[in-house]
Amino acid sequence: MDQQEPQVPVPAPSQEARQWAMFCHFAAFLGFVFPFGNLIGPLILWQIKKDVDPFVDAQGKEALNFQISVSIAFMISVLLMLVVIGFMLASLVTIAGIVLAIIAGIKANEGQAYRYPFSWRLIK
Repeated sequence: MDQQEPQVPVPAPSQEARQWAMFCHFAAFLGFVFPFGNLIGPLILWQIKKDVDPFVDAQGKEALNFQISVSIAFMISVLLMLVVIGFMLASLVTIAGIVLAIIAGIKANEGQAYRYPFSWRLIK
């Protein structure tokens, strides 16, 4: 029989860490205020708070990676607007980005690590 290593319980993140992780996800909505705010908001929050807690660090990276993926997908959609399908793709990318960021923020505030689907993870 294989012997399993004892499982070490991972402590739940503090309320402050959960709140900052949630803010990292919700900072993407700055993209509605100014251009590339969806990238700048999570990047600044992550850089400032990544040393506070490993949970904030992981969720900040996840939020930033997802917003990079959303930005790339949106730029491709804009290019595809020349052949009309880009209008529908841009709408889908925007709606998916909003919905998934809200879900991620809620999960982070509950202390659950959230992994975005369809995300290109450039920052490790």
